[in-house]
Amino acid sequence: MDIRKIVTIRERSFMEGGVHLQRQVGKIAVMAVVRDPHPGTYVEDVQAYIDFGHELGCRLTGIAVEEFGREQIESFGKGAVVGADCELEHGAAMNHVRFGNAIRTTLGYPCKTIIPSTITRGGPGAVLTVPLVHREANLVRSHFDAMTVQIPDAPAGDEIVVVAAFGCGGRPLSRLGGLSKDDIVGDGIR
Repeated sequence: MDIRKIVTIRERSFMEGGVHLQRQVGKIAVMAVVRDPHPGTYVEDVQAYIDFGHELGCRLTGIAVEEFGREQIESFGKGAVVGADCELEHGAAMNHVRFGNAIRTTLGYPCKTIIPSTITRGGPGAVLTVPLVHREANLVRSHFDAMTVQIPDAPAGDEIVVVAAFGCGGRPLSRLGGLSKDDIVGDGIR
């Protein structure tokens, strides 16, 4: 499959609600615009999409690690926007299992939680809000977050935008209580 381009959106927060932040808080999304080789066509075997998802997971996560630093990444999420002529299942196949496992492997530390995902259909400039959770435990409330992304010229009708998103520091002024990242045991659920 062909990648037309890779787009990175990086943000750092210095202030929230009028309060200057005392710790580093930020997010990064790395997105690949991929040409779907079978737009408008039903394909029974989606293994090629699944396999390509592994390559994308390694590549997109590698870019995030270079930009943000491996140790800084505390949360993650993923998503896809399929173009009008593409099947949702093609985006899902690229986004699940091998893509997620590649993210975990490339990060290089224990990531015990399910990586949340969202997949939708849209045209150029479609907005996607990617959910984020703590990499080691879903129940760390300080890291219940999201990152909204958009590429003005993608996806075209025959394209799929595949997104890997990461956060450091959780929400800027989190104070909901619950499990803290310092109190995680196992997967934080049992």
